[in-house]
Amino acid sequence: MKHTPGPVLVSAPAPEAYFTGPVWTELQASGVLRVTFAPGSRTAWHTHPHGQTLLIVSGNGLVQKRGEAPVAFSAGDVVSIGAGEEHWHGAAPGSLMVHFAIQAGETVWLAKVTGEEYSGK
Repeated sequence: MKHTPGPVLVSAPAPEAYFTGPVWTELQASGVLRVTFAPGSRTAWHTHPHGQTLLIVSGNGLVQKRGEAPVAFSAGDVVSIGAGEEHWHGAAPGSLMVHFAIQAGETVWLAKVTGEEYSGK
């Protein structure tokens, strides 16, 4: 048996430039983040050059692809986002939400999600 220790996990507040509301990130491994969203917190619009997979660990959330209505998800769900798709994701209004975000390449950050976009109006 061989055991390779992982990185020292440090939870840090997510940058306000790219998130609305309290959000914490924790690097798990290269290209894998554990992200905790307070109720109603969310990412800004963004893209990933090679797509992104979200593994929902706890709580309820929302994800929206540009031009489509927001979609609800909950613990145990998997969300697959295609390469280059403009999208955002975050916690539902009354729920803390935690997910693992898996992606390769740099995130391209865009405008923050408005309250109207978040509420699906």
